[in-house]
Amino acid sequence: MKFLLVFDFDHTIIDENSDTWIVRCAPERKLPNGLRNSYQPGHWTEYMGRVFVYLGDSGVKEDEMKRTMTTIPFTAGMIDLLGFIGENKELFDCIIVSDSNTVFIDWILKAAEFHKVFDEVFTNPAAFSSTGYLTVQHFHAHHCAKCPKNLCKRKVLTEFLDKQLERGVSYTQIVYIGDGGNDLCPVMFLKKNDIAMPRQGYALEKKISQLAQSLSPVQCSVLVWSSAIDIMSYLKLLIKE
Repeated sequence: MKFLLVFDFDHTIIDENSDTWIVRCAPERKLPNGLRNSYQPGHWTEYMGRVFVYLGDSGVKEDEMKRTMTTIPFTAGMIDLLGFIGENKELFDCIIVSDSNTVFIDWILKAAEFHKVFDEVFTNPAAFSSTGYLTVQHFHAHHCAKCPKNLCKRKVLTEFLDKQLERGVSYTQIVYIGDGGNDLCPVMFLKKNDIAMPRQGYALEKKISQLAQSLSPVQCSVLVWSSAIDIMSYLKLLIKE
């Protein structure tokens, strides 16, 4: 009996968007209008690539970025929840599927000593170049029309589950915890026994309720959370059953 917990990162584990938080490192803590207006829907990763070039050109170094990123607050109750999962790792496999990047997530989890809670992190690969500029790449290529060009979370989840099955691991239940519009695609893949936990007041909750109104509801159960304590209460019930 093992459960799979799938977490989004921005506005789920942390209470901010890591990509917009990094702007605090920019001169006057803001981006030039031309750069800010250069974002095109579905091409966030390319936009962040330009932001990182601007930060590099402005002389922002790796250690300053790291210091800034590790000040991001966790969402309410999240530190307790991750501590609880860490204490019960024999029952829970735990992964992150995020449109952030490997450098930011690594910094934040290691600073808070939560990196051991997660078995795998699936996010856009990032690294510092020889000239000290942060670079970011697409996580993968996919053919899903609903998702941003660089990442389909459903594809990540299905490939992970297939790989686990090959290793002889299957799950009693999948619990998907997220907030954003790009979390809907994997949630629609979940089965009747699984559970989606959208954050209250965010895009995922709104999209799930729109589907229910148009009489094409998701198959899985839905439990809305506002504090990660709500998630922990559910997991405690789950392991008692």
